[in-house]
Amino acid sequence: MTAPKIVSREDWLEARKAFLAKEKAFTKERDALSAARRELPMVIVDKDYVFETENGKKTLAGLFGQHRQLIVYHFMFGETWEEGCPSCSFWADNYDRLDTHLAARDTALVAISNAPLTKLQAYKKRLGWSFDWVSTAGNGFGVDFGVTFPDKEVRNGQGYNYTDAAFSEELPGVSTFLKLEDGRIAHTYSTYGRGLDMLNMAYNLLDLTAMGRHEDDLPWPMAWLRRRDRYGVEG
Repeated sequence: MTAPKIVSREDWLEARKAFLAKEKAFTKERDALSAARRELPMVIVDKDYVFETENGKKTLAGLFGQHRQLIVYHFMFGETWEEGCPSCSFWADNYDRLDTHLAARDTALVAISNAPLTKLQAYKKRLGWSFDWVSTAGNGFGVDFGVTFPDKEVRNGQGYNYTDAAFSEELPGVSTFLKLEDGRIAHTYSTYGRGLDMLNMAYNLLDLTAMGRHEDDLPWPMAWLRRRDRYGVEG
């Protein structure tokens, strides 16, 4: 990377104030985008999904608990995998223990994967997480919400991130749902790919530094990443 030039404190302050104007404009645009997102139409979920949870089988409505809203993190952990995706594990380190704060805003958070519940529980224990994590138990939820592509084939007319392509059998995403007054469940939003950046505090913190994420010279972004218990163990 090219290091920023060194200037006097006065020149630094002038440059910082000029950049603040851009930051304020971005913040206003982000607020407007969030408002527009909340105004998007929604669609009723008319399929009876059943999930395996540590408290027995639950429907999608059951994952809400007592809350009106549900946030689902589509965690990449295939049925035959022995470990969860390292990138999804990185994201999980960032949203773990947020459930209490979200609950105060009438919102539940749950991770959902295709792997059997016993594997999810073992991996969750290994990495010390506390968030709710349930198994799709082959109910097609991942396929229907655009994150699971058996044989890398696009089904139901939706590829990954609203394209017509799928480049992996398992991919990450976030979906949000609203429980209506009549008890029906509505799908309000889903985001994938770079849309997940906002969930990752580690990346957001790195973006504040002079070196940033410094991934440009790597074979691929996150080539540096290890599961939290593998730093210093894996090369």
